Amino acid sequence: MSKTMKKRKIFNVSLFSLALVAFALFAFKPAVNYQDAWVVPEKYKSMENPMAGDDEAMEIGAELYDKYCKSCHGKTGLGDGPKAAELDTASGDFSTEEFQAQTDGELFYKTTFGRDDMPTFEKKISDEEERWMVITYIRSFKE
Repeated sequence: MSKTMKKRKIFNVSLFSLALVAFALFAFKPAVNYQDAWVVPEKYKSMENPMAGDDEAMEIGAELYDKYCKSCHGKTGLGDGPKAAELDTASGDFSTEEFQAQTDGELFYKTTFGRDDMPTFEKKISDEEERWMVITYIRSFKE
């Protein structure tokens, strides 16, 4: 084998190795706790849910959840809906202590404005009271 062929072979192997490393860096995302990374403005954190404890709000919230949320978040909020596997970000488990520790205002903000795979519901559920109803229903998923 000539020197030129050896150099070309070394170059090709090096180029292939570099491409493989680059693919690995971009293809595999590190596990991130998306709830911790999601910054909610202070004014939302202290908002109180005007629908909390209202049985009718719970029923309407369940209907809205089934229509808009269940496909990703699952029937009981475990993050196991039929579309969950297609998402780039985790859809979360609403039953966990960590999730339930969030204020209603934080959940309202996240539901209203969305982020990444979580769509904004400001227009899909344009009535603020109805978004609060969804939050009321989500609270029923406690472990």
